Amino acid sequence: MTPDTGFQAVSVNYWAVMPVLVVFGGALIGVLVEAFVPRRSRHTVQVALTLATLVAAFVVLVTKARHDRGVTFGGALVIDGPALFQMGAILVLGLLAVMLMAEKFSSAGPDAFTPMGAAVPGSRLEATAARGVGGTGEVFPLALFSIAGMMIFPAAGDLLTMFVALEVLSLPLYILTGLARRKRLLSQEAALKYFLLGSFSSAFFLFGAALIYGYAGSIHLADIASAISDGGVQYDGLLLPGVVFVLVGLLFKVGAVPFHAWTPTSTREHPRR
Repeated sequence: MTPDTGFQAVSVNYWAVMPVLVVFGGALIGVLVEAFVPRRSRHTVQVALTLATLVAAFVVLVTKARHDRGVTFGGALVIDGPALFQMGAILVLGLLAVMLMAEKFSSAGPDAFTPMGAAVPGSRLEATAARGVGGTGEVFPLALFSIAGMMIFPAAGDLLTMFVALEVLSLPLYILTGLARRKRLLSQEAALKYFLLGSFSSAFFLFGAALIYGYAGSIHLADIASAISDGGVQYDGLLLPGVVFVLVGLLFKVGAVPFHAWTPTSTREHPRR
């Protein structure tokens, strides 16, 4: 007789999360475009693919996802009205941001990003990359991955999903921050600072989530709310520090007051490059 392990299959409402899946799919196709599409056509193909992905995700959200609300992925995602509204706003703003990123400003190549972030400004390596050895099309899949993380965050139903969404949101931005074509040294410095501060904030968030789990015995937001309402004022010394650490991690990520003072900026003036 096979013992009962208590395992239960998780039901997934794919239509409810289809907008996020569309964005992830577009990002993965963009990675393949960088590998197989001829270099001279990559920028055009990447821009068209990225815009089509965001429009398709928005259409799916309006036509299908809004009718398939509810809790899915075992409570990891909660698709409700506010989450759908924020997802739609992220897609619209992402569409505008991608069009701005794609602007060439009447030059021979894209002006916003460098084809090789590790190259020294004005060096022979950068000149070689600008002549066609390198491209800037990889910024568009990175932007899609970041947008997908932003879409997951407002629908997160537990602290672990919230953390994963934050990291998927942040990791591509670390790279994009260091790829500015102009003022390269400032861009690279800001990327390093952003990465270090992002790592610190992630550590704060995880430590706070661990404290909250010790208090409530669950990482699901609904269970944590129930534990707080049932516990009255008996916080056992875990809830308040946990909430503070989680807030510190979140506010650090978005650069909100008072953590805006640590937003990545240059500490010195560099020559204009």
